[in-house]
Amino acid sequence: MQTFLSGLQALDGVIPEIRHMEIGVNCKDGNNYDACLIADFDDLEALDRYKHDPRHVAVSQLCKSIREARGAVDFEF
Repeated sequence: MQTFLSGLQALDGVIPEIRHMEIGVNCKDGNNYDACLIADFDDLEALDRYKHDPRHVAVSQLCKSIREARGAVDFEF
């Protein structure tokens, strides 16, 4: 998991669509998720470009290989 989280953090400042990024790691055991990503983008088009950026895709593939479950919420404010 640490390799994945390090790869994800390495995208900050590299992929221009990312305006702000925070990665949180769960500090409690149980049936919760292990980590979360909070990221800000200018608009949904920027989010889409991020999702398809080859650097993000590579990190995403690593996540897919180790995860048991995933949750995602995309919203505009």
